[in-house]
Amino acid sequence: MTAILTDRAIDLLIGGGTSTGSGERIPVLDPATGATVATVANASVDDGLLAVEAAAEAFTHWRKRSPRDRAEVLRRCFDLMVERSEELSVLIATENGKTMSDARGEVGYAAEFFRWYSEEAVRGIGQVSLSPSGTNRIIAVQEPIGVAVLVTPWNFPAAMATRKIAPALAAGSTVVLKPATETPLTAYAIADICREAGVPDGVINVVTTRKAGPVVSAMLHDPRVRALSFTGSTEVGVRLLHEAADQVLKCSMELGGNAPFLVFDDADVDSAVDGLMIAKMRNGGQACTAANRIYVQRGIADALLERLTDRMAGLKMGPGTEEATECGPLVNRSSVDKVADLVDGAVRDGARVLTGASAPDGPGAFYRPTVLAGVSAESQIVSEEIFGPVAAVQTFDCEGEVVAAANSTDLGLSAYVYSGDLGRALRVAEALESGMVAINRGLVSDPAAPFGGVKQSGLGREGAHEGMLEYTETKYIAVAW
Repeated sequence: MTAILTDRAIDLLIGGGTSTGSGERIPVLDPATGATVATVANASVDDGLLAVEAAAEAFTHWRKRSPRDRAEVLRRCFDLMVERSEELSVLIATENGKTMSDARGEVGYAAEFFRWYSEEAVRGIGQVSLSPSGTNRIIAVQEPIGVAVLVTPWNFPAAMATRKIAPALAAGSTVVLKPATETPLTAYAIADICREAGVPDGVINVVTTRKAGPVVSAMLHDPRVRALSFTGSTEVGVRLLHEAADQVLKCSMELGGNAPFLVFDDADVDSAVDGLMIAKMRNGGQACTAANRIYVQRGIADALLERLTDRMAGLKMGPGTEEATECGPLVNRSSVDKVADLVDGAVRDGARVLTGASAPDGPGAFYRPTVLAGVSAESQIVSEEIFGPVAAVQTFDCEGEVVAAANSTDLGLSAYVYSGDLGRALRVAEALESGMVAINRGLVSDPAAPFGGVKQSGLGREGAHEGMLEYTETKYIAVAW
């Protein structure tokens, strides 16, 4: 593991060995300084297909391993991740920029997928029933689907990898992982841990590439690939669904979010602000589940804005690797420019700046924690994912009004409701068009819960028992006895 921090040239992981790919190197930058911390190999289309071949060969053996054997390997993956959690946390903070507290939280969350699916691996439960005619038994069993292509984003480089790898391996399938080029080192580190834990060569393959479109397309058109799992933007997800349709692949898509955060007059203001700081500022706002549209009922709006502004203005910015840092950099300068454009547009539309709304001088991809009040519902900042440390607040008067506003989007991944009336909170949760709703808490993710969205926020679910089923096929057998 220490090599992943000190070795500045990481190669592709294909089958039982490594490859330098096309020979070109992809620099991995520290977003706090802009300095290159390592380079990774740049895969060609041929490299991607070699990874598919390795995964297909490994599948013939891995699928035959008993569920208990696979479970024990996954449990060792969990143990090793926990043992090396601090080293992984430093790695994530370095290449991603998130604070050490956020990085530690991600590593703990990521490791839990190995533990959860080590337990689920032995629960590939089918069913037996008597046909209505009484002529035969109906047996339904779950079989591993085969080779799965996994495409993960930069914002949670550990968790998005393990949330896909663990259930695939538990089901008996094999994978080719294509991590984001901004944060590939964590993916390679996790693959190293898995190999050390006993995952056979070829079961997990990792390819990084500047030519993600052609490489992923080639893999999706290889008949040996049977599944695609993607986490990223809706725009890219739609294109991948078109690609996957050519081979009729099974697809699990965790796409964009535009989460509403609803605070009613009867909510505890301090608790709501605490939850909002988590839902908004985890990973500096760079999360698909981040609170993007904040709706506060008029009666408590002033009190909440005052406390929220104090909290946001008091956050200490700095490199993620420094323990005192409470808000690290964004992943790159283009992200800063996008956030700045959204904030400037909201201000032009009438929003008031209560704190922040600027990028500091100096190196690094930093943007000051920002609170905007009186945001217009027509502003672009309301319809797009901010993916930055900006709290854009609107006020509302009644329940029906805010539910309609919250649902006025093509996206529906997560939502948050704060209210002292549990009946109201549950009623609103049921009315929200969202795959996940958190009531009186700012964190919704859990390895034991089905994670996913509705509408254009995705297909399928990750986590829980459902997550393993994404990597299986159901076979029906008719038996007379």
